[in-house]
Amino acid sequence: MAAKDELGRAGEDRAVAYLTDDGYRILTRNWRCAQGEIDIVAVRADTLVVVEVKTRRSEDYGHPFEAIDARKAQRLWRLAMAWLAAHPDEARGRTLRVDAIGLVGSDPARARLEHLEDAL
Repeated sequence: MAAKDELGRAGEDRAVAYLTDDGYRILTRNWRCAQGEIDIVAVRADTLVVVEVKTRRSEDYGHPFEAIDARKAQRLWRLAMAWLAAHPDEARGRTLRVDAIGLVGSDPARARLEHLEDAL
């Protein structure tokens, strides 16, 4: 596995731990379909949350949230709709939200974590 992939995976692991500690139940990770991949799908109370995780060693090339441009945001919403269509029982009666989690630091286990709810 490439170092970039390892960093991303470690960032996702940290995001899952953070969300779980914050009362979210993780439904799936790295869900794929023809349109792409969702990093995390979680639920808390009556809200279904699609989470995009961006991990960076530093902000030398910008904040992690800057990587989520308008095109990426549209793609995330399309992926969220595809997930809903594939999992109607999980979606029933829940509102949908798309969040972003950004991590900055050389070690994702200790990196600064920011959670932007209803990001897109």
